[in-house]
Amino acid sequence: MSDGSTIFAPASGFGRAAVAVIRISGPESGPLIVRLAKRLPPPRRLSLRTLREHGTGTVLDSALVAWMPGPDTFTGEDMAELHLHGGLAVRSAVMAALATHPGCRLAEPGAFSRRAVENGRMDLTAAEGAADLIEAETDAQRRQALRQLDGVLGRKVAEWRERLIDLLAGAEAALDFSDEGDVDDTALDALLHAKARIIRDEIATILADGRRGERLREGFVVVLSGPPNAGKSTLLNALSERDAAIVSAIPGTTRDLIEIRCDLGGLPVIIVDTAGLRETVDPVEAEGIRRTRKRMDQADLVLALHAGDEPANDAKPLSDRSVTVRTKADLGGIANGEIAISAVTGQGLDQLLMLIEARAESALGGGDALITRERHRDGLTRCRDHLDRLLAGPALPELLAEDLRLAVRALGEVAGRVGVEDMLDRLFSGFCIGK
Repeated sequence: MSDGSTIFAPASGFGRAAVAVIRISGPESGPLIVRLAKRLPPPRRLSLRTLREHGTGTVLDSALVAWMPGPDTFTGEDMAELHLHGGLAVRSAVMAALATHPGCRLAEPGAFSRRAVENGRMDLTAAEGAADLIEAETDAQRRQALRQLDGVLGRKVAEWRERLIDLLAGAEAALDFSDEGDVDDTALDALLHAKARIIRDEIATILADGRRGERLREGFVVVLSGPPNAGKSTLLNALSERDAAIVSAIPGTTRDLIEIRCDLGGLPVIIVDTAGLRETVDPVEAEGIRRTRKRMDQADLVLALHAGDEPANDAKPLSDRSVTVRTKADLGGIANGEIAISAVTGQGLDQLLMLIEARAESALGGGDALITRERHRDGLTRCRDHLDRLLAGPALPELLAEDLRLAVRALGEVAGRVGVEDMLDRLFSGFCIGK
């Protein structure tokens, strides 16, 4: 929980810029502004003020100041923003002046968002959406993060939780009046089971999404595999439009994994160049091949490359995640029906990119998944499992109520309502400073 201090941090990037923004949150936000600018500006309006160092009166900057009294702010506390000239010296001088005010300190990563969660301005899933929005590299990632920030998952979890709390209240009331002769226990159990099954089925449907949300956050992984000199590194360079990998006629040049990230149709795609697959006694190359096979096992799509100038073989896809591609099509030797490409002439590259994009779109969707993190999936899975146990058959009323309590708790952890202090420390440490 908040220690009652007032925090401040730059909310804009470092380096030279036209404007630098410093955010302030906490009970001393107002007194800080008065100390620097002599008086508070009208609430929620940018006002031009001269900022002066306390004590000496030295001018620090001419800045736009915003004063936002709580609780209707991002953090739920009194807040202020200083829009400074963007030079390093200006920003450093103002932050040094802020640090001298009693009860004020520099914010750690994620401190503003954490206070927003602790003060009930947003739930944990929305805070994660804010972090994902900052990290979004593609349009689909942006849409998914905005849905989470808007509270799509949080509202659904809150609805399930309220319905389960109602069932729990009914179960506990039935326990309290179990000795009353006019209470029909069988009818009450049947009604409770029917309502619990509906919630259980709704959660199970959400869980059966192929992990689209998590995979969209991480990116669709395409591994280029094949024997040495099959054209893997050349293809990687052609797709990235830069010399990302060393290309050589010497077999075994690539010995480690080389990854590039790209945006295909608004979807995040990671393309991985790998060591050529062959028997070798070289321990370094053998380690590269071991890593290649491990990455192939984890990939969403494996492009099995075979050079067109080599003798044709009957290589078949390794699995439904694998597609055979003939390279060096400009040298001939391509059979009908094969995907044939040439990184030299560009032949077939558009067709290959369309194939990758179609596979990525099928696997990731367009950013409409409810579950976007493993933490969400774990909490919902535990809730479903408790409801499964409740529905499995006759049980003591006390055990039935306990399963309902545990199911409610699991949903509370998803939203950040219960038992999440250590998890909050881990989560917000990954935020940028000033958010």
